[in-house]
Amino acid sequence: MSFKWLKHYMPRSLYGRAALILVLPVVTLQLLISVIFIQRHFEGVTQQMSRELARSTNLALERAEASPETLRGLDLKLTTIPETDLPAENFRRWYDFTGLVVIRELNKFIPNLQRVQLPDDGRVLLYVQRGDELLQLTVNRGRVSASNPHQLLVNMVFFGMLMTLIAFLYLRNQLRPITRLAAAAEAFGKGRHVSYSPSGAVEVRAAGHAFLDMRARIERHIEQRTMMLSGVSHDLRTPITRLRLGLSLLEPEDREPLEKDVEEMQRLIDAFLDFARGEAEAGDAEPVDPTQLVADVVEDATRAGQDVTLTETQGSGEVPLRPKALRRAIENLVGNAGRYGKTCHVSVNLSGKALRIRVEDDGPGIAVEDRDRALRPFVRLDPARNQDRGSGVGLGLAIAADIARAHGGVLRLGESDALGGLRADIVIGL
Repeated sequence: MSFKWLKHYMPRSLYGRAALILVLPVVTLQLLISVIFIQRHFEGVTQQMSRELARSTNLALERAEASPETLRGLDLKLTTIPETDLPAENFRRWYDFTGLVVIRELNKFIPNLQRVQLPDDGRVLLYVQRGDELLQLTVNRGRVSASNPHQLLVNMVFFGMLMTLIAFLYLRNQLRPITRLAAAAEAFGKGRHVSYSPSGAVEVRAAGHAFLDMRARIERHIEQRTMMLSGVSHDLRTPITRLRLGLSLLEPEDREPLEKDVEEMQRLIDAFLDFARGEAEAGDAEPVDPTQLVADVVEDATRAGQDVTLTETQGSGEVPLRPKALRRAIENLVGNAGRYGKTCHVSVNLSGKALRIRVEDDGPGIAVEDRDRALRPFVRLDPARNQDRGSGVGLGLAIAADIARAHGGVLRLGESDALGGLRADIVIGL
C-alpha cells in the first residue's frame, strides 16, 4: 500500500515533523481515553444513579399520602400541578450528554412518566401522571449523574498541553544542534566559513565531527591545488623568459612562428594563474550591489570596444558576495561573448530567493550535448565556435562555474532566445 499521497500533507521542516510525532500520540491517547473512559464509565455511573432515583420515585408514588419526612428521606420534592403546566417535550441542554442517558433510563423504569426536564446543573424535573393528578417531582441533579463530569476532560486537556509544551521545549533543545549543523553545512556550501562546534546527542556530535573533518579536508585540498597551480605557473615563467631571449637572436622569418608558440604558452600560464587566483582571492563575502557590479563590468567592456549592453535590471539591494571573484566570472562570460560573437546582452534579476546574472551573445552557441563538457577545465569546443575571433585555453567557463559554486550557486548554459547564440546564467540562491 502506497502512502505517497500523504507526503503532500506532511510538514517539511524537522521541527514540524518532530512536533507532529510528539503531538499525534498525545492527542490520540486523549481521544481513546475520552471514548473508552468517559463514554463507558460516566454512562455506566449515570445509568446506576438514574435507576436508583427511579426506585426512590416509584416508592414515593406507591404511597399516596407520603409524609414530608419520607419525601425528605428520599430527597424528593413532590408537587401537584395542573395539566396545563405539562411541558410539550423533554428538555436538556445540547451539550448535556449525560442527560440523554438520564432521560432514557427514567423513562424505562418509572411508569406513567410523562416528561423529564433538565434545565440546569442543579435540578431534575419529573412529570408523572398518577390517576387524575399530574405530579411534579424535583430532584437534585447530583442524584442522577456524576457532578462536574467535565473536570476529567479539562484536567486531561490542561495537563496534556502542559506536558506537550514541556516536551516540545526539550525537543527544541535537542534539535537545535541539528539546525546549527545544517546552517554550518549550508554556509560552507556557499563558500562561507561559519564557526561551529559539535553539541547535542552522541549521534549529532558524531555527525558534527564528521562535518568538521570533511570541511578541513576540502579546505586543505583547495589550498594544495591553489599552491600547486600557482607554483607550477610561476616556475614556468623563468624558462619562457629564457626562450624569449633565445628567440630574439634568431632571424625574423624563423623567430615569428616560435614567438607565437611562446605567446600561446604565456596565455596558458596566465589562465592557470586566474584559475588558481579564483580560490586564493575568494575571501569573505561582503554586501555588494550586484546591479552596480554588472554595470561596471559592462562599462569596462564597452570602453574596450566590445558591443555590450545592460538590457534589463530587476530588483535592487545588496547581496553578500565576493566582488572580485564574481567580477572575474562575469568578465570571462562577457569576454567569451565578444570572442565568439559580435553583440552581447547582459541582464540582472534580483529577487527575494535568488540572484540571476545572464550573459547572451549572437555567436554559434554550444550544442546541448557539449554544454556539460564545456564547464570542465581545459576543454575547448573549437569546432562549435568561431575560430576567426580567436580562442582561449578552455578555462573561462570553468573559472566562472567554480566561482558560481563558491557562492552556493550554479552556472547554466543554454540558447539565447533574443540573440540566438549562447546564454550563460549565473544563479545564486539567497
